[in-house]
This record gives sequence, C-alpha cells and structure tokens, in this order.
Amino acid sequence: MNEHLETMEPTLLWRHFRTFCNTPRPSGREEALAKKVEAWADARGLHHERDEAGNLLLRKPASPGHEEVPGTVLQGHLDMVSQAAPGVEHDFTRDPIETFEQDGWLHARGTTLGADNGIGAAAGLAILDDDSLTHGPLEVLLTVEEEASLVGAIKLREQWLQGHFLLNLDSEDEGQVYIGCAGGASVSTEAVLAEAPVAPGMAGLKIGVHGLKGGHSGLDIHQGLGNANCLLARLLDHLAGTGLQLADYDGGTMGNAITREAWATVAVPRDRLEHVTGEIERFARLYREELEGVDDGVTLSHEPASVERAIAAADTRRIVGVMHALPYGVAGMSRSAPGVVETSNNMGIVRLEQGKFRLQLMVRSLRDSARDELVARLGTLLELTGFEPRINQGYPGWTPDPEAPLLARFQRVHETTTGEVPAVKIVHAGLECGLIGAKHPEMQMISFGPTIRGAHSPDERVDIGAVQNFYAVLRAMVEDLARP
Repeated sequence: MNEHLETMEPTLLWRHFRTFCNTPRPSGREEALAKKVEAWADARGLHHERDEAGNLLLRKPASPGHEEVPGTVLQGHLDMVSQAAPGVEHDFTRDPIETFEQDGWLHARGTTLGADNGIGAAAGLAILDDDSLTHGPLEVLLTVEEEASLVGAIKLREQWLQGHFLLNLDSEDEGQVYIGCAGGASVSTEAVLAEAPVAPGMAGLKIGVHGLKGGHSGLDIHQGLGNANCLLARLLDHLAGTGLQLADYDGGTMGNAITREAWATVAVPRDRLEHVTGEIERFARLYREELEGVDDGVTLSHEPASVERAIAAADTRRIVGVMHALPYGVAGMSRSAPGVVETSNNMGIVRLEQGKFRLQLMVRSLRDSARDELVARLGTLLELTGFEPRINQGYPGWTPDPEAPLLARFQRVHETTTGEVPAVKIVHAGLECGLIGAKHPEMQMISFGPTIRGAHSPDERVDIGAVQNFYAVLRAMVEDLARP
C-alpha cells in the first residue's frame, strides 16, 4: 500500500514514511514498527538498542575525519494519534494508513495521517540512510507513547545519549524554529455509580454533539474551537432539572485532542420529552451562532433509544454539573512571550458505561507554577463535587535560550538554504525537549519541521513542498554541525 510515496522527493524520507504508514502504530502499540526499524538498521550495519521503556536509539559513526566534533541527536517519536472520521471504520492496531495527494498536500483517507511525527522520524532515518552526507557522530532517538503524555521521554534511560546537540523534528510550521514549549499534567477521576432500572414513564433518548473540527489541544487551543464534551455537558446541565438520568456517555479518545464528538444516552420523563427535544434544537441554533466562523459544522442530534438501566438523577446532576463547571480552553496568555498561550486546559475523555465514570483533563503551561495552580484548582473542584482527583506527576516545560549557539547556527543555515531567516517561536504544546533536557542539561536543542495542519484529527495533512524544504535544511544542518 501507499506505493505512490516511493515516487516522491526526497526519496529516502518518503520511503521510510511509507513504512510508517503501512505499519499500525497507535500509542502503546509501536512494537511492530520498532522491529521493522531495527531490521532495517541491521541490514545497514547500524548500531541500535532499546531502553526499559521501549524507546529506540540508533547510532552511526562520524564520517572519516569528523570523529572529534560534538555529536548530533535527531529526535522524534514512533507513535501517532488514532482518530477516524465519523462513519469510517478503521482498526488502528491492524489497518495501514491509506494516503493520497491533493493540491500539494498529503492526506489520509478518513483518518489521522501520522505525519505528526512520522515525517520527522522518517527524516531522521533518511539521514542515517544517506551515505552522501558528511556528518559527525549521529544518533537518532525514536521515543514511544509521546502522544500519551510523553511517556517514553519521561522514562528515557538516564544519560543514554552521547550527542551535544539535539534537533527535535516534531514541529509543524515551515520557516519557524522553536526554542521553548509548554509543560503539562493530566487530571483524571474515576468513580462507580449505582445503576437501577428506569421507572415506568421514562423515555430513552440518545443525544449527540458532532460535526466539530477537533484539533491539537495545545497548538489549536487558542482558536476557540468547540469541544464536544463541553458543549454536551452544558446542554445536559441545562436539562438536569427535568429529572434526566444518564445511562451512558462516550466523548473523546485522546487527552491531547480537542473532542470532535460526544454522545449521551439518557432517560427522561415521557411528559417532558417534547420540552427536552425542543431545548436540544434551541441549543443547536445557539451553538451554531456562537461558533460561526470557527466551527461551522457543529451539529446536535437526538433519536429514540432503548434504556433499561441508568444512574440516579442526583448522580447525573453531579456528573454533568462538574463537567459543565470545569474550565476549557485558554486560562491565561504569556506576558513574557506576547501572543503565546501560557496556560490552558482540555477536557479530552469522558466515559460512563454500566455505572463506571471516567474523566480525563490535560493542563498545559509555559510556567510550571501556573500549571500546578490550575491542576490544584481542578482537583479542588472535583473534590467538592464528590469525585477523587488523580493527578499525574506532570512534565516540565522547555525553558527558552535565545542566546544558544545552536540557534544562531540554525538561523544561518536556514537562511543560506532557503533564502529566509526562520522565525523564532515558543509553542504551547508538549515537545519532548523539556524532559530530555532535564536528563541532559548540557545539551543544546532546537525544534523544527514541515507544515502540518489538522494534527490529531482526520483532517491532518502535510505540505509536500514544505517536506522537501525541511529535509534540505536538516541535511544542511547536519553537515554544518560536522564542522568544528
């Protein structure tokens, strides 16, 4: 599958990306791809090893005469976000990603593409594959479970890397170079709530919020996109006074993706059914007005459903109340980096099935103290509504160093290669640089990549021309770093 990728330039990069597309690799299921990369490394005579977390490290000796220059690490991750469009059946643990070209962009058919971070990881392997390059000691680090709160980087073996410079290849805008990123933490809760048979006189109803764009909960959070969990919670909280009871709820699949659709099956008093459906239709009009020009596809639907058991109205009120009360979106803008989001929260996953309730939030911040404060507030809100908060250890941000010599070298190489000076940026997303830098404080780092749009959604696509430019800059940078 994806034979057309073999005809695209740069050949080595797209050949490796084809392997990534043809090999299922959702977070936590990267082993098949890692084994393919190891087999390729064996065939090329490259050293490779794994750490306890499953991260993969490959090494290539320096070109003759360049053994003494500081080593360079090219870094990306093996996993991808697994999201399919409504109506698309795709098993991300077994099915390959089917790609196609349109108007200069590479897309996937009905699913996420995995250009985040398949293009960057493939670029690192292509550099190892390119024997025409002059380079110093090279390492390619491919982490696991990056999309699941940076698990691989958190568990990265201590002092594993030998290089002095790290080029993270996980950014998504051509012509930009990133020197700092947000840290993050997740807040979750789980509870078991008693179910009981619904009383006579109750009618079952399935309510959905769908048609939203979705997106990356860091890169896209400033756009004001609709979050289906928040929109559905707002509606259900409004309807709670009717005596509505929740039977089940299904919203979101990833903590770091803005939820595109959410569904709730409820029981409502039959004599209030007409009122409830009328309110759903009123909220549909309201949401279209509020999200006009931002998320124009927002849709609310309702249909009869069979409901035999549900949780009590009081527990329903607790669940929809806390969901409605939890903040979503931008919590504060940075004063030190104007125009950049400092702190945000995303309600990524909500489930209720057979009385088992689960909720997961993702907090991001450029400032660790602001992250911790928002996490504490969310925890308090959960406690006050009778839910026990579970807070992970979080991960640090990446502190910018605009005076780093590596940045100056990259700016010069970028201008020489493309004719343009790259814009220096800080990103409101979790790059692995902060975690790797904490374990290798002596290492200088930058992050750059090609233009990717719609990451973490079925609209994900990558600019093919930008990939060519990105790889040209990467090759030039590797060669420049081979000079003393």
